[in-house]
Amino acid sequence: MFNEVYDVIVVGAGHAGSEAAAASANLGCKTLLVTMSLQNIAQMSCNPAMGGIAKGQIVREIDALGGYSGIVSDKTAIQFKMLNKSKGPAMWSPRVQSDRMRFAEEWRLMLEATPNLDFYQEMVSGLIIESGKVAGVKTSLGIEIRSKAVVLTNGTFLNGLIHIGEKQFGGGRAGESASYGITEDLVKAGFEAGRMKTGTPPRVDGRSLDYSKMNEERGDEKPQKFSYSDETSPLKNQRSCYMTYTSLDVHDILREGFDRSPMFNGRIKSLGPRYCPSIEDKINRFADKERHQLFVEPEGWNTVEVYVNGFSTSLPEDIQYKALKSVVGFENVKFFRPGYAIEYDYFPPTQLKHTLETKLVDGLFFAGQINGTTGYEEAGAQGLMAGINAALKVKEQDPLILRRDEAYIGVLIDDLITKGTEEPYRMFTSRAEYRTLLRQDNADFRLTPKSFEIGLASEKRMKRMEQKMAESEKMVQFFKQTSVSVEETNPILLEKESAPISQSDKMFKVFSRPQIELEDMLRFRDVSDYVLENNLDEEIVEQAAIQVKYSGYIEKERNNADKLTRLEDVRIPDAFDYSQIKSMSIEARQKLAKIKPITISQASRVSGVSPSDISVLLVHMGR
Repeated sequence: MFNEVYDVIVVGAGHAGSEAAAASANLGCKTLLVTMSLQNIAQMSCNPAMGGIAKGQIVREIDALGGYSGIVSDKTAIQFKMLNKSKGPAMWSPRVQSDRMRFAEEWRLMLEATPNLDFYQEMVSGLIIESGKVAGVKTSLGIEIRSKAVVLTNGTFLNGLIHIGEKQFGGGRAGESASYGITEDLVKAGFEAGRMKTGTPPRVDGRSLDYSKMNEERGDEKPQKFSYSDETSPLKNQRSCYMTYTSLDVHDILREGFDRSPMFNGRIKSLGPRYCPSIEDKINRFADKERHQLFVEPEGWNTVEVYVNGFSTSLPEDIQYKALKSVVGFENVKFFRPGYAIEYDYFPPTQLKHTLETKLVDGLFFAGQINGTTGYEEAGAQGLMAGINAALKVKEQDPLILRRDEAYIGVLIDDLITKGTEEPYRMFTSRAEYRTLLRQDNADFRLTPKSFEIGLASEKRMKRMEQKMAESEKMVQFFKQTSVSVEETNPILLEKESAPISQSDKMFKVFSRPQIELEDMLRFRDVSDYVLENNLDEEIVEQAAIQVKYSGYIEKERNNADKLTRLEDVRIPDAFDYSQIKSMSIEARQKLAKIKPITISQASRVSGVSPSDISVLLVHMGR
């Protein structure tokens, strides 16, 4: 059945595996996607949503590179929100509520329609490694399937252990078994392994809730979409979410179960996600808080299943139920299933190259939670890059590595490779030093040309991006060349509490004022006429407005990025011996010898390496 040698085998069909398989196959490589359940491809194991703070930027970047996440999110969305609109555009982050069942279905249909992609349902129990190079995988039935590269995207399944109160049992997800064998093979090959924890809230029956007692959370009045392609359209109808709160009574009930909590009685020894703590962790760490928000999120258009965001827990099921019944609106709640915590194996990502290929085994790539991250978006981004680079390696082409000033994906991977992580890593806008450059609105400008160059983004998508760029640049020039009168301008400026002008001035200068927003620009007759005459859509107008309003910040950040990028050109020899540099700190020598950064810029970001250590290194290299 498996006589041929595949170019790339992808193990696991979560968000990372699905993106990896699609990217590899679309780059022309014969690809096999192996999963323990073909019914659960791209399953939303936790919340039914895509995007959010910084995560929305990542989904846009995946889409700009030719991945599927943005298209699937648009086609299966039930609500759209642009978060942080009250802040600058560097902080704007798109987010959708998704129809969980339709999301997985759409992913499967898109993958099945992808040429060069085969599927097989079985557990992968080991790797074939020959002379330091991966040569395929072994399955639980004893089948050997050979390939030139392998991408491991095992999620929470590697030796997964589920905790509910004092009960624990093997599993990679509720109702699904754990995966065994791969960790042992990797440790035998010399990899360092660790354990991490994540958790999920109870799912409840929406028919048992009283929404009239909760705050309704609607989507945007003018919803946008994730994908830059014309394959999807903005939502016409949306479903509301709701918000309620815990209380001191709820907290007291939860504390009744602390002695049986695996978090507090020592059963769970691994670290969970800092920025998505369990409800018991929240009331323990923030004992002064009288209440915590709970977001009540529908799981789809038609299902009555509801996700209780903010109530992640591994407490005993009777405590979960008793506490949730004391939440306003949940007095008659019925459970679909209790919340639980899960521990699983991961491999510290400092063992990887920036291509996500392992340093120890040639042709073996890791992506997703196996690298210590949390979140669908972070997993999808890694899967896409691992799939791209596995395919490029097989084709003997140069890899695709994104810099920190080019993409949030570049920040994500660079953080993992150079700093490592001891707790589930989650992306935030604050992690990116060039976030004014890495906005959600310009991901296609930044990344589609790179994807088109390697053959992933289509010519149609490239032309669409070029047209959008040309039209937005043309509008910026219009702002630079067109003047506004005192009579038309001053009433608007005074209304916005901005100093009036004494003579006519160029639009570019007036619109650069911090008080002036896009809506104010469109109040000028010449601007509204220009938009109508050129039939410009909102995306282009918004892009041009951002370029004008934030031109100073963008230019300054670009200059800073260019200065630091020069250090990316200073390469460190592969066999560089750090132990010989006695004037460098012992910690720096040890960390650099372990991580083996490729450039001075990467070395400067390694945890424990100081600026003085970098200066010593530069002097030693004759720089």
